[in-house]
Amino acid sequence: MDSFGELWGLVTAELESELSEVIYNVWIKELVPVSFDDGVVTLAIGEFKRKIVEQKFSEVLHGAFERTLGFPVSIDLVEPEGSESAREALKDKKLQSDDNTFDTFVIGSSNKFAHAAALAVAANPGGAYNPLFIYGRSGLGKTHLLCAVANEIRQNNPGANIILTHGEEFTNELVYCIAQKTMKQFQNKYRSADVLLMDDVQFIAGRERTQEEFFHTFNTLTQDGRQVVLTSDKPPKDILTLEERLRTRFEWGLIADIQPPDIETRMAIIQQKADLLELELRDDVVHFIADKLKNNIRQLEGAVKKIKAMESLHGATPNMTTAQTAIKDILSEEKPPVTIDEVITEVARTYGADPADIRSKKRDAQTSRMRQISMYVVSEITGMSTKAIGLDFGGRDHSTVVYALQEMKRLLAKDSSLRATVSDIIKNVQKSD
Repeated sequence: MDSFGELWGLVTAELESELSEVIYNVWIKELVPVSFDDGVVTLAIGEFKRKIVEQKFSEVLHGAFERTLGFPVSIDLVEPEGSESAREALKDKKLQSDDNTFDTFVIGSSNKFAHAAALAVAANPGGAYNPLFIYGRSGLGKTHLLCAVANEIRQNNPGANIILTHGEEFTNELVYCIAQKTMKQFQNKYRSADVLLMDDVQFIAGRERTQEEFFHTFNTLTQDGRQVVLTSDKPPKDILTLEERLRTRFEWGLIADIQPPDIETRMAIIQQKADLLELELRDDVVHFIADKLKNNIRQLEGAVKKIKAMESLHGATPNMTTAQTAIKDILSEEKPPVTIDEVITEVARTYGADPADIRSKKRDAQTSRMRQISMYVVSEITGMSTKAIGLDFGGRDHSTVVYALQEMKRLLAKDSSLRATVSDIIKNVQKSD
């Protein structure tokens, strides 16, 4: 292993494939490698996140280092103020944004519109499209474009106050500031931004205080001609628990989607990642990976990182055999899709009812509510059409499903207890895959 930076790259490749994209981006991606001496790994991160990482992800970090090195290490999480090297490392991290620039973004038919829109915003913040709303499934490059906008604006205007955050991080920071009675600092931080970029904005939906704060922040920024860029896994109209006043504002500017890349784009992404890692891959290996992994850019990059790790740690030649091993590891991590039966079973379990009742013709209050919750959860998790959902729920008309989704949206907006229950149902269903 030539450097701690190289080691950290292999460890983060492990973590990226092990954790969900949201958890990785919010809690792991911000860690900055500082030093590795006498079996002690030092990583830097801000105080707010440091406490949570220590509580929730210490075991995960230790496991990733041990699997990569073959022996256990101690991990010391420090704040950037803890040492000069930590401050400089964090500063460099923020400036580089993990090298996600427009130059390293591979353009194809599936993303060229979103790329062009992001480029226009970066060239003329606040004057092109405000807000810019980019949506698409996980792992297609939304975060890359967000970072590219930040890097481009920073390069053109080094003094710009750019805030790059995440919907979940915004919420957690708000909760922390409410508890610490430091809301004024929170508001000043976000409302003084020249450019606000928020990844996965859908995470603020259904959270009343978070939406309230973001509404006022959004208004302050856009009224002053400052740029807002948002990403989500779905368009504003499909974020069912998003307040209407936010939905209409998200639709003010330009909405651009990103679709899964075609095979030529996938091959270009693989080759580019291999070049960045100084890894030589034969054309047949590149085509094999692109053919097997079709819907997620992060998986393509993960496969290349795993092949690089196998070469660095074990001296494995990057050929078809190592590619097959890397692909096997990634594909084995994928979970089967959630079924309607699983959702109905979990809803019935939550309410102590018989799953058969939910699909039945029963119309009592509890059964009707369980049916509406089931339809809502199915829609959120699977993205099925209202017509398809209706057919699976005893052949009901799609208008019944539309009403159920609208009613759930209304109830979730005002009932925190119901929101918590539905959130738990979704988590339990997804964990059971």
